[in-house]
Order: sequence, then structure tokens, then C-alpha cells
Amino acid sequence: MKSVQQIAEEIVAREGGFVNDPDDPGGATKYGVTIGTMRRLGLDLTGDGKVDVADVKRLSREQARDIFVEHYYYRPGIDKLPEAIQPSVFDMYVNAGGNAIRILQRLLRKMGWMVAVDGVIGPETIRAAHEAYQSARKYFANAYGIERRNYYYRLADRRPASRKYARRRDGSKGGWILRAESFIDPEYRLSEAEHRARVAAWD
Repeated sequence: MKSVQQIAEEIVAREGGFVNDPDDPGGATKYGVTIGTMRRLGLDLTGDGKVDVADVKRLSREQARDIFVEHYYYRPGIDKLPEAIQPSVFDMYVNAGGNAIRILQRLLRKMGWMVAVDGVIGPETIRAAHEAYQSARKYFANAYGIERRNYYYRLADRRPASRKYARRRDGSKGGWILRAESFIDPEYRLSEAEHRARVAAWD
């Protein structure tokens, strides 16, 4: 497996530079680090006694990488999960916080492990994840990626303002779907026709 630093570098590259999209509940963001995260961590990079958009703009790639490694990988306990799913869960945690863990927990419940769906990686989730991986080594990471993709589609079903992240203007797969499928083997990715059928009700 790639090192956690390498995975974090890839997340930073995938997230891109500064954006302040009014349709994004996270607000001003740079390299995937939101203004809310920076306020929570007290990252006053301009030294003016407050954390605002100017601080977000000043964030470096290296700072973003280090935030992800400490606060989105080690702190929630993603390092304790099976290695096969760590990259995808880590990437999803950056994108959706505790929902990344809830997706895993719901998958585990579908597979027969009665874990709590609380968004927390505790002993019960760790044990179940390792047992589930051992029972389906070839498919577990793909199953998580598919559940993640479905989460994005359902979110866009409920929130029309988010549909632009799941479907491009030309109708093809949007960034959310491509991001999820980058962790899924090619045979489990949706064809463009299948994707268009899935989002047809949004028109």
C-alpha cells in the first residue's frame, strides 16, 4: 500500500486549489481543507486574530497534507482498518467526515455484522471490518467504493444543488462519481449509459 503521506498528497491534488462555491455547505475551501476545519484547529495563518477566507487562501499544500494525515487519518482511527479499504475511507473522510465511517458500518451490517452506525471507528467496527475483509478479500474494497458511489447519488437525489458534483453539464459522470470509482475496479464501474439512466430523474 502507498504511504499515508502519498495518499494524502493525492487527495490534495484531487481536491484542487481555493474555491468558495455557494452551493458547497463547507464554505471556502483550499486543497480540501474547509474554513470550518481551519477555525476548529485555530489556524490563523495571517496572524490577525481571526480565521477567515484570507487564511484559507494562504494554506499551503504541505499544511493541507499534514492536516489530513493527523486529523483525517490517524485521529479517527482509519489506520486500524484493513489496509485494502484505508485509501478509499481516508479519501471519503476528507470529503464527507463521519459519513465515511457510517458508509462502512452500513456495509458491514449488510454483510451480517451488527455494528452501530455512529460514524466512530471503535473496537466493534475494527473487529467487524477485519472479519468482513477476511470473508470477502477480493470484493470488500470494491463493495465499499460502490456504497460510497451510491451515497453520492442519493445525496444528489435529495439535494438538487449538489447534482453538479455528480453529473457534468453534458450528462457524464461528475467529480463525486469519478472520485468514488477511482477506488473501484473497472468491472464494477458504471458505464456512461448506466450513469445517465441513474440520473435521468434529475431532469
